[in-house]
Amino acid sequence: MDLFNLFWLFLIFSSLLPALQKRMLEVARQRVMRQLEKKRGSRVITLIHRQETISFLGIGFSRYIDIEDSEQVLRAIRLTPSDMPIDLILHTPGGLVLAAEQIAHALVRHQAPVTVFVPHYAMSGGTLIALSADQIVMDENAVLGPVDPQLGRFPASSILKVPEIKDVNEIDDETLILADVARKAMAQVHGTVVEILTGNDMPEDKAKAIAEALSCGQWTHDYPITAEEAAELGLNVTTELPDEVCNLMELYRQAPQRRPSVQYIPVPYRREERPEKGR
Repeated sequence: MDLFNLFWLFLIFSSLLPALQKRMLEVARQRVMRQLEKKRGSRVITLIHRQETISFLGIGFSRYIDIEDSEQVLRAIRLTPSDMPIDLILHTPGGLVLAAEQIAHALVRHQAPVTVFVPHYAMSGGTLIALSADQIVMDENAVLGPVDPQLGRFPASSILKVPEIKDVNEIDDETLILADVARKAMAQVHGTVVEILTGNDMPEDKAKAIAEALSCGQWTHDYPITAEEAAELGLNVTTELPDEVCNLMELYRQAPQRRPSVQYIPVPYRREERPEKGR
């Protein structure tokens, strides 16, 4: 076999390898999901946004909650019997509010218990979805985030501060319009959070207090709300994350970089196997 034929075989193999790897990865993910479903007697749905590589060129792309996500989650909920629990594994920086609201309302309407698992983080729209669960199960180091609306590059709550500290005659028309939109956005998000929480039989006064804390803009939009803080707010939060959820996240690896920034020996250590300290 000459070099020319070897070159073409290499190209064919390089083009087929990503598809084969993707299929093997999907099978491995479905196997772990099925294990969790059998263990808990539930329907497992994942909403995981990681930067993954595509094609043999190794191009990375990031994902956020969008309409396609809401379509897929709503379809999965429709395929689930009303008396079957739903377990949603959530890992996302947030995304489109409309899509997050659709998912949240659909989960609230599901008659059987809904559990949201947060292995690492569920910010913004992800937190909005988590609020629809009967129980939120977080890793002890995982975080949620505020749901205060953002208008472009600025928080709606900060835009509303402008008319408070400046005379209205000194504010340009665009800022005044933004302030009006911000006021509506704040009211809408607050109302949505209250509706989601009361949909799960939470008392209205408690729901309003949680909605105010999460949507009023008292924190920056990327503020990490720990499991302890979420519980103090009044959410039903535990930190008993199943091993299957952690195993599943291992199958959603980040895009490989030329030089890995994190390295470790990927096996669990027992106390008697700890490396000895140098003398």
